[in-house]
Formats: sequence, C-alpha cells, structure tokens
Amino acid sequence: MASDNRFKNSFLLSLLFVCLLWWVKLGEIFFDWDLSVFGVLPLHVQGLIGIVAAPLIHGSINHIFSNTLPTLILGTLLLYGYPKSRWWVLGIVWLGSGLGVWCFAREATHIGASGLSHGIFFFLLVASILRRDKRSVAIMMIVFLLYGSMTMTIFPREAHISFEYHFFGAVTGSLCALIFGRRDPKPVEKKYTWEGKDDDDPIIGDEWQNKTD
Repeated sequence: MASDNRFKNSFLLSLLFVCLLWWVKLGEIFFDWDLSVFGVLPLHVQGLIGIVAAPLIHGSINHIFSNTLPTLILGTLLLYGYPKSRWWVLGIVWLGSGLGVWCFAREATHIGASGLSHGIFFFLLVASILRRDKRSVAIMMIVFLLYGSMTMTIFPREAHISFEYHFFGAVTGSLCALIFGRRDPKPVEKKYTWEGKDDDDPIIGDEWQNKTD
C-alpha cells in the first residue's frame, strides 16, 4: 500500500511539473510574450538566468509536446524509485546541464526540458548498472524500451536541436548516479520457505553415486 501511494504521489508531482511547463507556454502564446530571452546564451552574462529558467521555456507547441511524455514518465520513475536521492539528482541535473551549456555550447539560445529528461534517463540507466537490484533494473528496462534513443541524441543531429543540453544532461545524470546511485536502500526481497533448503532429493540423496553390479 505504501508503495502504491508513493507511486501515485510521484506521478502527481511529475504531472504538476508538466502542467507548469504548459502554463508557461500557453501564457507565452496568449500574452504574446517572448520568453526565449530567458534561455541559456553561452558566455553572456544575460544568459546566466537561463541556467535556472531555460528548462521551463519551449520554442513551439511541437517542442513542448516532444518533452511532455518523457518528462512525465521519467520524472515519475525517478521520484518513485529513488526517494532519498531524487531531489539531489533533479537539482544537480537542472543546474549542471545549464551551466555546461553556458560554458561550452554553440552561440545560440538554448531552451527546453530535454536536458532534464536526458539527465534523468542517464541517471536511471547508470544507477541500475551499479545497483543491480530488481527494482532499479526493472525501471531501467522500462526507460530503455521507451527512450533508448536518448543514448544517440546526445550527439549533433539537427542544427535547431540543442544536443548540448542533451549531452550535459547525460553527463550530470551519470555523475549523479555515481555519487547517489547507492544512497537509496535496496528493496527487501521476499524470502520463501523453500529457499535455502538442500536441493538433494530427501529419499534418493547421494545413493545414485553408489556403483552397482
């Protein structure tokens, strides 16, 4: 029951964040705002605000659509599967990916939540490799089945897509897995009555080894 409640709460928190992204975009459309000025502009002082603000801003409806489901699903799985380290991971990926973009990315305005989603994906992937417990591996299998292509979108593909945000999200997510991946205790595995018993047949035993004429 507690596990069910934690999953529901994790989903609701992720859903609230996705709703916030949509409210920001709809406000931009309805009030004719141009919020891209709050994106990350590499090596410009005015672009520093984007380290905090850029993940909330999207360039188009298609842009926010492409980030909605990954943010919702990956966010839910992170919040559910890693309750002790989740806020550290989110904070470091959010700020660290933006800082990496500000320091090293192309001369352009970088916006969108895709850096955050890539960071979560790589955290879940690397953490499962390090932990190898049933829950982390199950989570990894789900995210890899749905979003395994994120392993390739950290490289340059299309000029209008900020692969740098993807790349630095992946870097910070992987670092978080190395630092915090074992912070959460592994789930207690259920023990069955037949586990740990001698596998030998209680009647035959080792009698088959005896030679007979």
